[in-house]
Amino acid sequence: MSFAWAALTVFTRRCSWLKVLLVGGGGREHAIAVAFARSSYSPKLYCLSELVNPGISRIVKNSGGEYYVGNPNDPEMVLKTALKTGVDFVFIGPEEPNFHGVPDSLEEKGVPCIGANRQVAEIELSKASMRDLQWKYRIPGRLWYKKFRTFEDAAPYVEEYAESVALKPARQVGGKGVKVIEDFQVYLKDEKRKVKKQHVESIYRDYMKDYGDMDFKILIEERVWGPEYTLQCFTDGRTIVPMPAVQDNKHAFDGDLGPETGGMGSICCGMNLKWGVNDERAILTEEEVEKSVEIVKMMVDAIQLETGRKYHGVVAGQMMLTSIWGPTIIEMYSRLGDPEALNVLAVLKTDIVEICEAIISERLNTVKVEFEDKATVVKAVSPHGYPLSRDLAKGHLVLVHDDEEGIFWASADLKNSGTIKSGGSRLVECLGVAETIPEASRIAERLTTKVSLADGWGLFHRSDIGSEKSLERRIMLANMAREIYKYRERKGILGKRMIWMPGKGLEEVG
Repeated sequence: MSFAWAALTVFTRRCSWLKVLLVGGGGREHAIAVAFARSSYSPKLYCLSELVNPGISRIVKNSGGEYYVGNPNDPEMVLKTALKTGVDFVFIGPEEPNFHGVPDSLEEKGVPCIGANRQVAEIELSKASMRDLQWKYRIPGRLWYKKFRTFEDAAPYVEEYAESVALKPARQVGGKGVKVIEDFQVYLKDEKRKVKKQHVESIYRDYMKDYGDMDFKILIEERVWGPEYTLQCFTDGRTIVPMPAVQDNKHAFDGDLGPETGGMGSICCGMNLKWGVNDERAILTEEEVEKSVEIVKMMVDAIQLETGRKYHGVVAGQMMLTSIWGPTIIEMYSRLGDPEALNVLAVLKTDIVEICEAIISERLNTVKVEFEDKATVVKAVSPHGYPLSRDLAKGHLVLVHDDEEGIFWASADLKNSGTIKSGGSRLVECLGVAETIPEASRIAERLTTKVSLADGWGLFHRSDIGSEKSLERRIMLANMAREIYKYRERKGILGKRMIWMPGKGLEEVG
């Protein structure tokens, strides 16, 4: 079945009984479900996930659909569910179904899918392949890197390399395992060399032990600094439609302290880039957003050229405004971010069904995708134990105090008895929408008090996300990076730098 024919089928059937299958059951998928519930086409929503998300379950029930519990990464199971329910298309939420070829299995049987097929999802699956692609096609924002198959291969290099580095699993492992080590103090070089080696071993032995789907296990990149942000885009393989840029907060505790998580919250100012601090100042300028969009488009073009496959779904650049390049790719996503999806879908004005149909029929350029100019702030509430000891965060009975709009269920499991148990990760994600980020932050903060655990087990969240002080710090960091990269741009040396190569000495890269 061709995409155009499938889209025509959707158009002719949607007025009476449009059906959609949502794959995944976290906070991101709850936000996607809410977007479908707002659709003027009133689709009947079905869902397949490992746990029963309380918020998605309610939407599914109200729409007349059905909730299925199963493995969302199993192509056969997802296909069986799609055929059984007779859905018009499938929307993939998380990344792992893309990596396991779920969209491929669906499309082979004529079921349209909003999700990156296995070959184009390589852009996220393999961080090493992403860097290879970036350098092969000379895409701006390139970072120097080295990739290794084993710890034994990487260990001598880490011991000799004296620069500040980012050490990463070479595969996407849910945002875990990344460690940035600054190596400026000469008197600590031996200690930091030891830490580097220990973490590289941890990447190989712990974070990559369950993944046999790629040769390279360890990635070492040059360390860069600047404010991070995520640019999410809809794409039909021909057109890229950007969403408002979102700034995520990965560290567990206030002040950007503690271990990295899947995301403790995020801020977004809409398309007008006003951040509510002295009104006109911004972490990103319009020019920087435009450059970021062009970089993401170049990455999509490159992976399609490399694989010969079309990209239908969502693509995102997790980026950083650096002093070397300006907009710089840190990683790529083949799906909406979590919690970043909440920020953009909350202000999406265009009907999500029309966007999906345009992606399927490759006519995204004909749809005007619009967003409200509102500020949004998300704050995730997590049980103690997350992210390092998730077993401790799992299985606690959840109490809900006033089930208010703005609370999105993430890692939670609705039992047949009607009780809700914590799933071990972020429990809920609280969304505030307002005219400015500090106002939205205060709304989200109030919502964090609406859940607790019956056994007294503690919950935590970051109260500083979207605060005036936090925004000032990020704007200051952006201005510092901007001043340097703009100077480099004027001098014609944007992206040029000297890197010390073990066994070779200083070499110019860029």
